[in-house]
Amino acid sequence: MLKPGNNLGLGDIGPLLDNHPIVASAPCRIDFGGTLDISSFHYPLRHLAPSTVNIALDRRTTVSLGPTTAERIRVSSAGIADATFSPSEAPYDHPLGLMFAVSDYFGARGVHIHIHSASPPQSGLGGSSVAAIALIAAFSKLLGRMGKTEIPRKQMVLLAHAIEQGAAGVPCGLQDQLAAAFGGVHAWTWTADPCRPPFAGRSLLKGKSLERLDRHLLLAYLGVTHVSRDVNNTWIRQFIAACGRENWHAIIHLTNAFATAIAGWDMRAAVQAMNRETAIRKAMTPQVLDDMGDRLVSAAIQAGCGARFTGAGGGGCLWAIGEVHDMAALKPVWKEILAERPTAGVIDCRVDNQGVL
Repeated sequence: MLKPGNNLGLGDIGPLLDNHPIVASAPCRIDFGGTLDISSFHYPLRHLAPSTVNIALDRRTTVSLGPTTAERIRVSSAGIADATFSPSEAPYDHPLGLMFAVSDYFGARGVHIHIHSASPPQSGLGGSSVAAIALIAAFSKLLGRMGKTEIPRKQMVLLAHAIEQGAAGVPCGLQDQLAAAFGGVHAWTWTADPCRPPFAGRSLLKGKSLERLDRHLLLAYLGVTHVSRDVNNTWIRQFIAACGRENWHAIIHLTNAFATAIAGWDMRAAVQAMNRETAIRKAMTPQVLDDMGDRLVSAAIQAGCGARFTGAGGGGCLWAIGEVHDMAALKPVWKEILAERPTAGVIDCRVDNQGVL
């Protein structure tokens, strides 16, 4: 891994990629107890043992590195116009700015970065963070091709988070990067100790249980994009102003209860915890669910299932959990509601146990 202050960087890597592209990919995630991974929350709430549960899904973001001309950096991603800049000259507030920030960290030039995501854009599934992990993994493979030490997954997470938080200019969480790097179903505890790593993970399900979980999950895209920064900034401002802090105490309790329920395969307890957490967040910030989202959540509750928005809500995706027979009854109801919006629909997916590849 490049050391801080090392100005040498990778340099012109175009010749290394000519006829030999490098490909890496990482999974997206659904989550429970998000926002607690932001340090604004988990440091002052450390005494309550805040944690976040995430489930990695096989809707992967794939990044490939190929050569480009003039020793510049070019980034291509579906739905966004290609962008090309000289090293260190890209604006990081560009829609593809995070990718340029990662490339600048590695001191790369002469590279064409292709990004393909199997998830809808801005869907609340951790997209930009997933792409950052995949891009770092691709550069790590390049380091290996050059005979240098590749980057361990834990370091990928810390690096991706640091670059994203710096480029965004606002506090960012860690759960998206962790799910992308490690996959599976985890409860991540936020240690809030500057002398230790910022997270500790516990796998909630393993082996055949991961495949079994697929039948207990349902994911829907609302057909409208979301911007997590808007809702997260509202929550951060409220928390700093001592507004509704008791809600975050309850969310921590419910997240830990949800993790215990999943690990113990108690779907009824998981459903109850999820619906209570969703209701608390909706009361704090009504904009986390639009009218369609409200109807989907209501349908899930009527079917005996739990439902929650992904990420910070305000568009993007919703996911549901419950017993298999309840989920089977819910799916056609959700499809009927989602059919009212041409861009919306149920997303076929399964739990991903591999993480970044």
